[in-house]
Parts: sequence; structure tokens; C-alpha cells
Amino acid sequence: MNMHTQHRFRGVASARAETRPAAEILNELTKTFEDFKAEQDEKLKALAAGQDDAVQTEKVDRINAEITKLQKALDDVNAVQAAMKLGGGAGDRDPAKAEHSDAFNTWFRQGVDNDLRGLEVKAKMTTSSDPDGGYLVPEETEAGIDRVMGTTSVMRQLARVISISSDTYKKLVNVGGAGAGWVGEQEARPETDTPTLKEIAINAGELYANPAISQRALDDARLDLAAWLADEVSIEFAEQEGEAFITGNGINKPRGILSYDNVANASWAWGKLGYTPSGAAADFATTSATLAKTDALIDLYYSLKSGYRNGASWLMSDAVMATVRKFKDAEGAYLWAPPTAAGGVATILGKPVYNDDNMQAVTNNTYPVAFGDFGRAYLIVDRFGVRVLRDPYTNKPFVHFYTTKRVGGGVVNFEALKLLKIASS
Repeated sequence: MNMHTQHRFRGVASARAETRPAAEILNELTKTFEDFKAEQDEKLKALAAGQDDAVQTEKVDRINAEITKLQKALDDVNAVQAAMKLGGGAGDRDPAKAEHSDAFNTWFRQGVDNDLRGLEVKAKMTTSSDPDGGYLVPEETEAGIDRVMGTTSVMRQLARVISISSDTYKKLVNVGGAGAGWVGEQEARPETDTPTLKEIAINAGELYANPAISQRALDDARLDLAAWLADEVSIEFAEQEGEAFITGNGINKPRGILSYDNVANASWAWGKLGYTPSGAAADFATTSATLAKTDALIDLYYSLKSGYRNGASWLMSDAVMATVRKFKDAEGAYLWAPPTAAGGVATILGKPVYNDDNMQAVTNNTYPVAFGDFGRAYLIVDRFGVRVLRDPYTNKPFVHFYTTKRVGGGVVNFEALKLLKIASS
């Protein structure tokens, strides 16, 4: 696990200890942003007059960092509340699934088999192959893992997620080519062009985690095994798949949005992602006497077809968002705005903005900002079944639980997503 990811997950853990309600954090965030705007305006006035006040710059950066911290705290509190709502009640349990769950619990704690394989079949939990051994976790445990991952993985919140029972998901996409025309009642109908179909294939790679726990802890009847496994596994899964959804090469893992061929929007073709240049090398271009740097973001916004803009969101790292937070449009209004409700998210140009620190930084020839309708652009496929292999021998007195899940992902609509490239042209 790399350092920035460790920091990110430590932030999640600390935010879950946050006792303040979301509304209180939002109020503080809104007030802090007003302070930020006032200080940033003073800084811009000084720069326009040819003055560079280092003290003023430090003050702006400090307030900006506090906004980032408050926004993160608000997002994490909302994520925890969403997870609690999704948890719900167990409801009426299918007897076969309940029997499997009870047997799995005994095996998990004591290593006693109790014909789990047969109970999987009885509970209709079998998958088409079993190359790794182990047993499928109960339905509620898998739901717990998926639930926690859904609140920690930004792409899982934005993209479309489906479950499959095979290793590959395929679909045909119409990329155009069908002709049409107007004719009179008795006029001939000449043959039109045939639609061009492209096949999209997404393979599910294997994601794994290997958490350990002492046998003494397993013997504790009060330990909620489903919750423990969900917490331990979901962090590792979210770490690995979160990076893959952004930068993965598609080999035994999802293919990330930044791994596709990128071309200028004027040269866009299916199978590639179009980009808008920032207008400057290693920076956003300054576009006016007021030091605004907004043209590239506005151009990126309008490079997306209006039909996709309705459901579009921004995606960038915390560091890039802190930079964009300083930008103003031609009328002097800030592009970034705090949430308007406790359960909401911040916006840029009126569209939701999410952060993922797997996105690239602002350096030459990088792609630090994505904008699009992620639900239509990117598809995540989860192969049914989370499998656990119990290992009490490798690291005594700890018991390891080698846990695997098959996940794939890729772009399925290349029109619905655009990128910002840091380059002069």
C-alpha cells in the first residue's frame, strides 16, 4: 500500500470517529469558503497591481487546506451514514442460506467443514469454477464487503456496476453508420448504410486480500465475523481496484480511464478518449488580466455533448481540486462551490466534483481532470461470489483468510467521458 493511499484510508478511519453531525460540518465549510474567497480576492488584487505578498499567499493556502479537510470530513460522514442505511435489516432469511451461513461461521472460527460445499449448492451459491479452493461467503457477508467498498471507492459511486456469473462480460455497441432520409408516399426507398457495431468485452481479473486474526479472537463468540471480514477486506480491495479503475492496464485487472488512447477532441474517434488542452505546459493557462485560469475547464465542460452533461461529474485529486478552488470565471464568480445540503457534494460549474487521489497531478502531459457521465461511460463488473480460503498454518498463532473476488472494468461509451490534458496545445 503506497503512502498517499495509507494516508487516505487513515483519513477515512479518523472521519468515522467524527462525532459532529454533517450539518454542522457543512456550516463550518460554508463559512470557511467565504473567508477563503475574501482572502483570495485580496491576493488577486495585489498580484494585478504587481505585488506578491508571501504572507497573504500562505494565508490563502492555509484556508484552502482547511476547506479540503472539512470537505473530506463531510464526505466521510455522509458515506458512513449511507452505509448504515444500506445495511438495513436481515429480513426473512432463506432457510438454506441461513443453514449455510451458520455452517460458514463455524468453519470460519474453528475450521470445521460441516459439508459447506454441499450447503453452497443447496443455497444456490455455486459459481461455474472453483480454481482457488475455499468457500463462498454468506450472502450478507458479501453484501457487507460490497457496501463498504461502495462508500470508499469513488468510481463505484460514479460508474455503473453489474454482477455477472461468468469471467467475461460482452456487449455490442452501435457507433453509428445507419442512414436515413425523407421520401414521398410513392417514391423509391434506396438502401441506407448499415449500422456499425463494436463489441465491448470486459474480463474479470482476480482481486485478493489476506487478512489475519488470532485464534483467540476467533474463539470470542461476540466477534461479528461478517463485519470484521468486510472491514479488513474492503480496504484492501478498494485500494487495489481504486487504482485499477483509473490507471489499470486491463491485464488481469480492470482497464482504467487513463489507460486508453487519448486524442484531441477535434480528432476524436470511437475507442479513444478526447481531451481538451490546458493551454500551458505544466499549468492551467492564465486567460485574463484578473489571472483567471478557467478557459480550459469551461472548454472541457462544453466538449461533452449536452445529453451527457445532464448527468456529468468532475473527477480529480484533492490537490488539483485545491488548485481549481481558486479559479474564477469572467464575471468574477468562483467555479468551485461548497455543497448546498449536508448530504450533497461540492460543485464546479454547477456539476458535482469528486476526488480520487489516483488521478494524476498537474504536470506536463498529464491528465489530472476527467469530466463526463461516468454511469454511461464506465462499467464495473463483479463476478458473483466472494471466496475465502482458511489458512491456520502459515503464520501461527494467526489464522489467515485468503479472500478473492473477481472484478473487471472498462470504458463502454467513449463519447460520455472527456479529459483535460496539461499541455499548451
